[in-house]
Amino acid sequence: MTRILSIALLLISTVLSAQVQSPAEFLGYEMGTQFTRHADVVSYFEHVAENSAMVTFDTYGKTNERRPLTYAIISSEGNISTIKTLRTNHLTNAGIQKGTATSNTAIVWMSYNVHGNEASSTEAAMNTIYKLITEKKDYLQNTVVLIDPCVNPDGRDRYVNWYNQVKSTPYNKLQDAAEHHEPWPGGRPNHYLFDLNRDWAWATQVESQQRLKIYNQWMPHVHVDFHEQGINNPYYFAPAAEPFHEIITDFQRDFQTEIGKNHARYFDKEGWLFFTRESFDLLYPSYGDTYPMFMGAIGMTYEQAGHGRAGLGIDTDEGYELTLVDRVAHHTTTGLSTIEVASKNANKLVTEFKNYFSKTNFTYKSYVLKGHPDKLKALTTLLDRHEIVYGYTNSGTVNGYNYTTATKSSMDATGALVVSTNQPKGNMVKVLFEPDAKLSDPLTYDITAWSIPHAYGLEALASTSLINATATTPNKFKNTSAATPSAAGYIADWNSVYDAAFLSELLKQDIRVRFSEKELQFNGKTFNRGSLIITKSDNRTNNEFDQKVIKIAKKHQRNLYAATTSFSDNGTDFGSPDLKLINTPRVAMLKGKGVSSLSYGTLWHFFETQLQYPITSVDTDYFDSVSLNTFDILVLPDGWYSSVINEERLKEITAWVRRGGKIISLGNAVRFFEGKEGFDLTENKPDTTETNEASKAEKLIPYDQRERNGVTDLITGSIYKIKLDPSHPMAFGYGDSYFSLKLGSDSYQFLENGYNVGYIQDEPISVSGFSGKNAKAKLKNSMVFGEARMGRGSMIYIVDDVLFRSFWENGKLLFVNSLFFVNPNRFRE
Repeated sequence: MTRILSIALLLISTVLSAQVQSPAEFLGYEMGTQFTRHADVVSYFEHVAENSAMVTFDTYGKTNERRPLTYAIISSEGNISTIKTLRTNHLTNAGIQKGTATSNTAIVWMSYNVHGNEASSTEAAMNTIYKLITEKKDYLQNTVVLIDPCVNPDGRDRYVNWYNQVKSTPYNKLQDAAEHHEPWPGGRPNHYLFDLNRDWAWATQVESQQRLKIYNQWMPHVHVDFHEQGINNPYYFAPAAEPFHEIITDFQRDFQTEIGKNHARYFDKEGWLFFTRESFDLLYPSYGDTYPMFMGAIGMTYEQAGHGRAGLGIDTDEGYELTLVDRVAHHTTTGLSTIEVASKNANKLVTEFKNYFSKTNFTYKSYVLKGHPDKLKALTTLLDRHEIVYGYTNSGTVNGYNYTTATKSSMDATGALVVSTNQPKGNMVKVLFEPDAKLSDPLTYDITAWSIPHAYGLEALASTSLINATATTPNKFKNTSAATPSAAGYIADWNSVYDAAFLSELLKQDIRVRFSEKELQFNGKTFNRGSLIITKSDNRTNNEFDQKVIKIAKKHQRNLYAATTSFSDNGTDFGSPDLKLINTPRVAMLKGKGVSSLSYGTLWHFFETQLQYPITSVDTDYFDSVSLNTFDILVLPDGWYSSVINEERLKEITAWVRRGGKIISLGNAVRFFEGKEGFDLTENKPDTTETNEASKAEKLIPYDQRERNGVTDLITGSIYKIKLDPSHPMAFGYGDSYFSLKLGSDSYQFLENGYNVGYIQDEPISVSGFSGKNAKAKLKNSMVFGEARMGRGSMIYIVDDVLFRSFWENGKLLFVNSLFFVNPNRFRE
């Protein structure tokens, strides 16, 4: 009877497999001869799942443009029928989930098309799932494969739709053809122009946030992130290049090599070139290879030549044509090869994965953090997304490494947030919170500093002891705000982006608001500079004033102080000239050619999703014809403006600022104004004698040492301690110092007539990350944040990126202050 049942099941399986169409049969064209729209990719995966008992297919969310985010689970029929139990056993066996269970099944996750214009990988995803269930079933007996066919549907469709609109028929393989030159911003980023391959750890984007929920449910043993690079490069696969983060185990290193050698066997057979170990290091934690690595997996990046330039086919500089057919074949081969190695080594993967999550020999056992509740809330939101455990302590005094002073000291830890390495994800805790990551090689692919306490602006201490903590949240928010018609007005604190969102809504609801440039005292209570004052006098024509203000305060969980009188304790009354009215500013921001799409995207995302304040985006293509008088503020994201703003337009901008306009320039946008008349901005230049001597020496450096010697002039994402002028409105909500993420060595002299709000004086203090000695020396006595008055208006210079990838939380208030507090007069003609 058992034999008959087995034969019946085999016949059913064979019939179902026969009903599964190949991608070519389903789509109507051979793989690699067309780019497939995202909707058609989803349709193909749905078809496979409907016709194969080895596949399930589901959505895990939606993009900003409402495209589905999807994933397929592929394994043997037996595994699929008990998939929930198998997944639970896997997590329990590793110690990630409580309980007792065993597991001998390898989990492989493959992510395709995180960069939208690296579009061959989604085509390969369709090819791979078909070959896996028709030709490579044996791999699936002890292996579960998860395929995310397109991590970035919005970016992919941006690229594919553009390419399908402009390509020739037949396609043109000449590099000069229009189909090989994407327009700004290109298909690489998502809707908000974020690079999703830098967002794994910070999870600022909806794609990342929704994906992590599923990732944490599976916690794969192997994760592959499929990419593309320049058209002239051979294929790249693991093992990766130095530096490796110290948390990476010998097994993870060795298994990367084992997989790489298996790929090499297939590539050598076909005569395909490849390279390994020369690029793509494993240090920065927010990539699709490093994040899984630090979560115990074998994380890998695979890079195929092509990118947004290659189209369906392109002539390379080496004299051969690179086709989409080639690119799909290469990615399909490495994908199947990865699954093959995982299947052959399933028991080893399971054992080593379990070992990874049982590590206890950390130098720092606990990270103790204190600060404003809003900042702690932002951090715990991040920890929740990664399912990292935390608690709160009443332990009193704790000793350890102090992040602020960079010395050993003590802290009163009463009520402090505690994140311990004594948990399954202790390795990731170490990576995110460590004061300074060890660096085996300064030549890295990304930033070398990201320490959470500095990024979130928290007082922190790293302790070698395990600090007892409970899961109970201390001092849970209680809204004490109540409408008080008899009050002269309401006062709100100013400490965080949550306060900024509250202000934004007040302004949008036509509530008039002031802020204080001096400390306030009412009825024995003190309010710091920057506090918001919402007076009855300013809003006397608003019949629902009290109810509106309280409703908005409750929505944003802001507690307001109701002042029974406008007569203060310290002489700064509600009518004081030091209480400045915030006129609702009309904000324009440049986008398009010459503007960094990443910088623009970060600002766009910040305005729309966090500050929720309206802006008008203006494209550089028609900026010359826009009347500046329509706006009060012009935001210039990081970019290269010499080709955007000509001499005549600069004169118009200067006149507009003098009449009361305000420009906020960030990063390289600051450089555009350097040395120009009236802008009070001069570059810091090194000593001429020393520069000449260094130049002579550099000319004699051997060819093979030039790149490495160049690191002396680089700053690769280091954290510097910056002095602040807390009396200037741009610095309200901060103390007298700020830890800034410095991405380069741009350096400007102190403003001669303006306000040097943030600056480095004397010897620069770097607390984390790599800085070359020449680059660091250049920062001595330099302005980092400043305001230069021009007539009635202002130029605001923000040299360091205060919103970098939207994860540098502590910098955001500097930008908001620049919008609302610095020289807040509305533009007047």
